[in-house]
Amino acid sequence: MNLADTDTRSATSPTTALPVASVPGVEAWHVESPVVPMIALSFTFEGGAAQDPAGKAGCAQMLARLLDEGAGDLGSDAFQERLAARAIELSFHAGPDALGGSLKMLLKHADEAIDLLALALAKPRLDPDAIERVRAQVIAGLRYQQNDPGVMASRRFFKEAFHGHAYARPSSGTVESVTAITRDDLLAMHARIIGRGRIKVAAVGAINAEKLAESLTRAFGGLSEAGALKAVPRTTVQDLGKRIVVDLDVPQSVIRFGMAGVPWRDPDFIPAYVLNHILGGGAFTSRLFQEVREKRGLAYSVGTSLVSHRAAAMTWGYTATKNERVAEALSVIGDEIGRLITDGPSDEELQKAKDYLTGSYALGFDTSTKIAHQIVQIAFEDLGMDYIARRNAMVSSVTQADIRRAAGRTFADGRMLVVAAGRPTGF
Repeated sequence: MNLADTDTRSATSPTTALPVASVPGVEAWHVESPVVPMIALSFTFEGGAAQDPAGKAGCAQMLARLLDEGAGDLGSDAFQERLAARAIELSFHAGPDALGGSLKMLLKHADEAIDLLALALAKPRLDPDAIERVRAQVIAGLRYQQNDPGVMASRRFFKEAFHGHAYARPSSGTVESVTAITRDDLLAMHARIIGRGRIKVAAVGAINAEKLAESLTRAFGGLSEAGALKAVPRTTVQDLGKRIVVDLDVPQSVIRFGMAGVPWRDPDFIPAYVLNHILGGGAFTSRLFQEVREKRGLAYSVGTSLVSHRAAAMTWGYTATKNERVAEALSVIGDEIGRLITDGPSDEELQKAKDYLTGSYALGFDTSTKIAHQIVQIAFEDLGMDYIARRNAMVSSVTQADIRRAAGRTFADGRMLVVAAGRPTGF
């Protein structure tokens, strides 16, 4: 475990690793701030929905939802009552590559909060009645989503983009796959993921390094060594140039589109991030917002983002428009991508993007919870403790040559995989 002490008066200042008596297999970062008597903890375990058993998509997410449904000698109601009595906020979540959670508590209740976290992680009850209750909730949500064009478009996109790969499966599962999950599946998933060896932790607030080391030993020291994870092979977005319709009787089609990407750990990620801001990530200032919404009134919202998983990366976009205007909207989007491929952004456009991205970065560190979340993501990606200090300088140094190189890697020839949920005409 490495603890990094920083002064929260400057969230973007460099961090320094300090050796501390530790729990083997736990890496922790620390930001001490005595201003408010609270502590925020964020943590993540390597291994998420990509580890779901065959035919049982949704297993990792179900496990995450069940971890606070009773632990040790506390049933579900008793566990939740203990949290509520001390205003302790504890939650768990699972994504494609990780299962994690967050804990927020008043300093005076820190010991009890840590004990409850330790129980939830090491000794979840996974009682049959809790499993069936959560299963019913998940299935009800999945059935409701079958009429949601946004969800259906996204699911079909990932199914086609990563056909035959773990990322093609919906993290929340399907009605059939969630129905098939057993208690033994959940126990096996817990043994494989929830254990020492692949834990990243960030702690922010009124706690010093010595007390934090003690708390982390109590929280994670009782865990067994994590099991072996299934290998997740690298993959890329497939079927570029293909257009797919998910037939739904709605007046407006929801569109998802995507192409290649650059992973967060790649040296070209920052240039690709700046390029994405110019194309569709910059909210009101992006090219797509201006061309699709402001000039033509084709859509209320349109945008793009970079997706970086352990074994795949992509540039991913979204919009929604009237069925009869889908082809026009896609044509405009394609034209803007083409212009960036051939001409790149103007020098002024590039500078404005860099100014915004460097100026707004500190807004992601304005609360203890946000700081903890940001730091644990940086740790999970193994970007180094000095990433926060280096990040703005990397953005500022992006050149036109960097942008062209990133465009070549992400946009390539401009072909996209497109999925439209609705009844588009002329598509």
